[in-house]
Amino acid sequence: MQEVKNPSKRPLVYYYIIAMLILMVLNMTFFPSVLEKKVQEVSYSTFMSMTLDDNIGKVQIEGEEITFTDKNEENIYKTTAIDSDSDMVQRVYDHGGDLSRIDTQPGLLTSILVGWVLPLVPFLLIGYFIRKRMQKSMGGMDGMMFGMGGGSGAKVYVPSSSGIRFADVAGEDEAKELLSEIVDFLHDPGKYAAIGAKLPKGALLVGPPGTGKTLLAKAVAGEANVPFFSIAGSEFVEMFVGRGAAKVRDLFKQANEKAPCIVFIDEIDTIGKKRDGQMMGNDEREQTLNQLLTEMDGFDGSKGVVVLAATNRPDSLDPALLRPGRFDRRIPVELPDLQGRIAILKVHAKKIRLAEDVDFEPIAKTAAGASGAELANIVNEAALRAVRAGRQYATQEDLQESVEVVIAGYQKKSRVLSDQEKKIVAYHEVGHALVAALQNHSAPVQKITIIPRTSGALGYTLQVDDGDHFLMSKDELLNKIATYTGGRAAEELVFHSITTGASNDIEQATKLARSMISRFGMSEEFGFVAFETMTNQYLGGDASLACSPETQARIDKKVTELVDEQYQKALGLLKDHEGKLHEIAGYLYEHETITGQEFMDILNR
Repeated sequence: MQEVKNPSKRPLVYYYIIAMLILMVLNMTFFPSVLEKKVQEVSYSTFMSMTLDDNIGKVQIEGEEITFTDKNEENIYKTTAIDSDSDMVQRVYDHGGDLSRIDTQPGLLTSILVGWVLPLVPFLLIGYFIRKRMQKSMGGMDGMMFGMGGGSGAKVYVPSSSGIRFADVAGEDEAKELLSEIVDFLHDPGKYAAIGAKLPKGALLVGPPGTGKTLLAKAVAGEANVPFFSIAGSEFVEMFVGRGAAKVRDLFKQANEKAPCIVFIDEIDTIGKKRDGQMMGNDEREQTLNQLLTEMDGFDGSKGVVVLAATNRPDSLDPALLRPGRFDRRIPVELPDLQGRIAILKVHAKKIRLAEDVDFEPIAKTAAGASGAELANIVNEAALRAVRAGRQYATQEDLQESVEVVIAGYQKKSRVLSDQEKKIVAYHEVGHALVAALQNHSAPVQKITIIPRTSGALGYTLQVDDGDHFLMSKDELLNKIATYTGGRAAEELVFHSITTGASNDIEQATKLARSMISRFGMSEEFGFVAFETMTNQYLGGDASLACSPETQARIDKKVTELVDEQYQKALGLLKDHEGKLHEIAGYLYEHETITGQEFMDILNR
């Protein structure tokens, strides 16, 4: 799609009209006095002495006022005549004076140059900088400084041969299927009109950041081959009340003029939040939302104007915005599954040079839970790693390492652990891996390393499931908590002391245990009851308890018991296999990194 900028020029016309009026007033009042030749006031005796010294040039007599120049006509003087001097005219003639008119006004060319051309230059420069400033700060919305005109500030893309298509978007087949119907409607509206179907006025794309919501909207416009208006919700929010509503009106006015077309509003939750009715609310935001509701309710859908919007906070949107007739469809754009991740990796891998033996499936398995943007970053990191190594193409190892870079950060080679710390980290990580391997329903261990990373981790154990899992049983969750506690259990078992290295493990185990009790209903004491609610599910999730203080205290006690029970379980497993714990930890201490295959070979020996 090619962007077309359409800034409003009307306010600058007003500016130049005002500038010309100012110049006219200055030319009638100020400039004439400034441009007049300088005339010196002298006494009559000076006039007489200059005449007698033959230093007189032109002389102009108007009543009692005498204007004269010196012999070279370089200076102009003015004096007042004396009535008793009747021989003045004859004396002027006798001493070479010339009785003629003296012009004190500038020439025509000088008058035009000084009175019009030169003063106009600053006004033109000021107008140029005003226009550039408004385009930069308000997206081409001229007239804000003068309170006139206006513009939506939307970026306008017109169809082009190099536009984005559905083929450029992978891993979101369901979303593409729902949006392709809108494309078909824009191509052949008669087919739908024959049965009485109406074009959906709006579609809301919801999902986590980086899943391709904006890319899908551009792909719809590319497939439909229609103009595409793109604007962020934050661009509607102005300092002055009423400006956001004016932008909304202008946006839909432009869209109706270019119909059929697509209007895309990114991060619509900026202006579409629920109205709480409080007097201290943001009047500008609410006016903008009200105008958006009115415009979406009023425009004619038969013209082919489709409104697409994207948000990762759908729970915060106003119900009036979500009702049918405004946003008729809610299209989830979720994190891709295994096959989706493979497809996304293949799309982005076309942009770099790869080795022929690259297999994307293990990479996609390792990157479970990654968004499309993160997968694109993984491919790019692999290409950068290949360049650093001096290779002409990226290998399987580059891709695998780039996944770990995205998960845990780069290797921090400058951080050198002491022998004792290195040994503690080795036992800690092997404790995680050994507890995971000795339990059923645990993901296989893929890699163990004790090389510090820039994320702050001194080491980590990488577990990779064979496929995507959308449900977890109670046993699986309990095993996961036990695995989290395995590192601390190994430290206590071997060194009879504990360190701060398990802080993140404790946090994850506690969070999971609390969710089992307060959200998943997996506690015998509380049964099928939820005490915790989740908000902002696409932004990591914020949990809040909704129960009495007494119940909360009972939940806290139950969480503590549950985590401690799994800690004792992990400690028991490690005691039963203490020999393997020492053997694998010693091997890891020497090699710093071992693969899952090496780990299982030692364990099964």
